[in-house]
Amino acid sequence: QLQLVESGGGLVQPGGSLRLSCSASGLTLGFYAMGWFRQAPGKERAFVAAITRSGGPTYYADSVKGRFTISRDSAKNTVYLQMNSLKPEDTAVYYCAARDSGWGTSEFKQYNYWGQGTQVTVSS
Repeated sequence: QLQLVESGGGLVQPGGSLRLSCSASGLTLGFYAMGWFRQAPGKERAFVAAITRSGGPTYYADSVKGRFTISRDSAKNTVYLQMNSLKPEDTAVYYCAARDSGWGTSEFKQYNYWGQGTQVTVSS
């Protein structure tokens, strides 16, 4: 059974940090480009960050550049999203996704596998 599982979400104050993890079962993430997306209430799913299969180039939405970092650890079969300087507008459910390609993309329809999401709430 192919499954992506996100973890690390929670409640954090503005300016704080969280690190999200995305692990997999039945799936070797090293074969896939990976992405993180988020969806706030009443809004469409939005691109956050992506990383190539090789762990080389990374891509970010303008709204998170300089604050978020995507990375991957093939030995642990895990992808991470380090989120710093969090803002209330970062509040959303965060999803990781795997794309059967060497290259990531901001188009969510290009991803083949999705996790169930983890809630991130930024509030004082």
